[in-house]
Amino acid sequence: MNARAAALKAIASRVVTPPNIPSTNEGGEPISHYFGSLTFGARQMRDKLPKEVFAKLNSAIRLGKKLDVEIAPTVAQVIKEWAMSHGVTHFCHWFQPQTGLTAEKHDAFFSFDENKLPMESFTGEQLIQSEPDASSFPSGGLRATWEARGYTAWNPASPVFIMESAGTKTLCIPSVFIGYNGEALDEVTPLLRSSDVLSHKAMELLELLGDKGAMRVYTTMGAEQEYFLIDRGHFSLRPDLVMGGRTLIGAPPPRGQQLEDHYFGGIPERIQACIAEVEYELYRLGVPIVTRHNEVAPCQFEMAPVFEETDIATDHNQLVMAILRKVAMRHGLVALLHEKPFAGINGSGKHCNWSMSITADNELDGVNLLKPGKTPHQNLRFLLFLAAVLKAVYRHQGLLRAGIATSGNEHRLGANEAPPAIISVFLGAMLTNMIEDIVAGRTGASADAAMIKLGVAKLPEIAQDNTDRNRTSPLAFTGAKFEFRAVGSSQSIAFPVMLLNTIVAEAIGELIDDMKAELKKTKSIDDAVLKVVRIAFKETSAIRFEGNGYAEAWVKEAKKRGLLNLRRTPEALNQLNLPSTKKLFTALGILSEAELESRYHVRIERYLKDMLIEMHTMREMIDTMVLPSALTYLGVIADAAQKTKGAGIKVNPAAAAATTLAKQISELQKRAAALRTAVEKAESMHEAPAKCAQFLTSTGADSMAAVREISDAMELAVGDEYWPLPRYREMVFPV
Repeated sequence: MNARAAALKAIASRVVTPPNIPSTNEGGEPISHYFGSLTFGARQMRDKLPKEVFAKLNSAIRLGKKLDVEIAPTVAQVIKEWAMSHGVTHFCHWFQPQTGLTAEKHDAFFSFDENKLPMESFTGEQLIQSEPDASSFPSGGLRATWEARGYTAWNPASPVFIMESAGTKTLCIPSVFIGYNGEALDEVTPLLRSSDVLSHKAMELLELLGDKGAMRVYTTMGAEQEYFLIDRGHFSLRPDLVMGGRTLIGAPPPRGQQLEDHYFGGIPERIQACIAEVEYELYRLGVPIVTRHNEVAPCQFEMAPVFEETDIATDHNQLVMAILRKVAMRHGLVALLHEKPFAGINGSGKHCNWSMSITADNELDGVNLLKPGKTPHQNLRFLLFLAAVLKAVYRHQGLLRAGIATSGNEHRLGANEAPPAIISVFLGAMLTNMIEDIVAGRTGASADAAMIKLGVAKLPEIAQDNTDRNRTSPLAFTGAKFEFRAVGSSQSIAFPVMLLNTIVAEAIGELIDDMKAELKKTKSIDDAVLKVVRIAFKETSAIRFEGNGYAEAWVKEAKKRGLLNLRRTPEALNQLNLPSTKKLFTALGILSEAELESRYHVRIERYLKDMLIEMHTMREMIDTMVLPSALTYLGVIADAAQKTKGAGIKVNPAAAAATTLAKQISELQKRAAALRTAVEKAESMHEAPAKCAQFLTSTGADSMAAVREISDAMELAVGDEYWPLPRYREMVFPV
């Protein structure tokens, strides 16, 4: 019995492991009772902190201000006591370097007093700041190898939490990560900066509109997470899944997703147990997951949260991915977050539902700026902020594409389950018709007449399900929010959302200038808004598209409209190097030129490493697994052919099969040699990242595709008991 057969036997005998959660027991607690039990958020701080200390801390959280260092010792003492009451012994600053993952360094609540006696200690300084080694994380040139000093600083807007692992408990302090000179080395710092800039611009526009009392404008986010769950036994036998998260070879099974029987189907019992335990752990960490279901591809699933402030939602999505991976292992499963782990069936995305809301001391508090209101003025305000989004996406479509440019997403974008690489905006028939009426002047010159013509009562319906959804659109208005559907499933949402915040902030600034100029000509604010949005809607018409994004006709139409079609990662990432991009970020103070350049270098370097890891892995799999198994099977059928001939049997099918397989083996050896040559050349070009990326995008990718083509054909020719790798049918249709 080979390893593959042994894995199949083990999988067939597995029993379902019940989820380790109280709610599975009779009389278990409802979710609301333990939600956030491992977090120390505003509610817990209110109950345990002195009133004046909590007021200062809450103000910093609510208004996005810096923490008053004078209250830090008191806050630290309360957090330490709470953490120790839960059995915590260590703490860490939990941050998000430019790896797409999270990082942490654990320190004990342990020290010595003045008498050198052991004691538990956690100071205000330790709460606010730590000093990890900054030279061992991707910095894109911001830090030299010998420049190790870096700092993490607590982000009080995101609650501290307790992470449990292998019976140990660690206090995690969500933090930003900066270099010695203040350089942003992480994903969160630029996101926080973009949130601040967007808030200031939006409040200025609201003030200009006569909407007084806004104290802050914040973005909200709901990140839907797609993923695959496969058996751990199969995963361990696939070097490509272990090394790169996707299968590099593998013949398609006779049945994939063509029967359309998996989407929203009954969740398999073993999967249900795993997901339930994932949700339980996330609830305790304060992550508000509300949806779970089967996705379109076999063995693919999705979970989605309630909307939260973007900064917190970013942290929570990282926890979703981490907990998925951890809990899946307990159930003998592996969570695959790669955008395209299996060729020929749907890949996974991360739909980021984004909007803007107001913090105020009056009736504006909680107002969603992308949701129509009940009065003409409120609806014109909605149209103005809608125009800002359209202006932003139209002008910086390439930048948004760069934000989702990864080697994994490259395999997904443009496939049947994902938006194309061409960035466009879907608004729905009702809203599109309104915009076209405004652009054409069919609404009249005054705002009052326009609202009557458009039907004030109808505008709020836009926030409802009054129009079909367009799953082929990269950025779709789905009622009071935009759904950024093109983000990859394994990505941190921080970078693409930071880009969205930034470009919208710039567009709002331009609309402010336009409004000020128009108000010099007219006294009516609403009339000025109508004129400004009419111009904005007209100049951004090319970015609006309601049709089928998969159709070849759209590719041609998009080209006529002047839209970019950046199909490969290197050309998309080049958008970060444009003068207009540098001007955008430096003018708004979100990224310096050096910080922006670092983002390009980190991402192009990651692309090179991903590609080279895949090429090395494929070469090893061919040399050590595919060819040996094929040669062994060739020997078997060649022996059968010789015996058939020796027996005097005139018809010798074994000889024909042996000849065919021998030709395939010979061809695979040639293509594997070409792959080896491509790897060697790419390695020699590593000092020229841009040039190397172009080589890998063309020659490297083509050599891998050529090897896969013949290997997959051989998989269907080699006897089943001789093939060493788990087949697609076994991995995505487990017994």
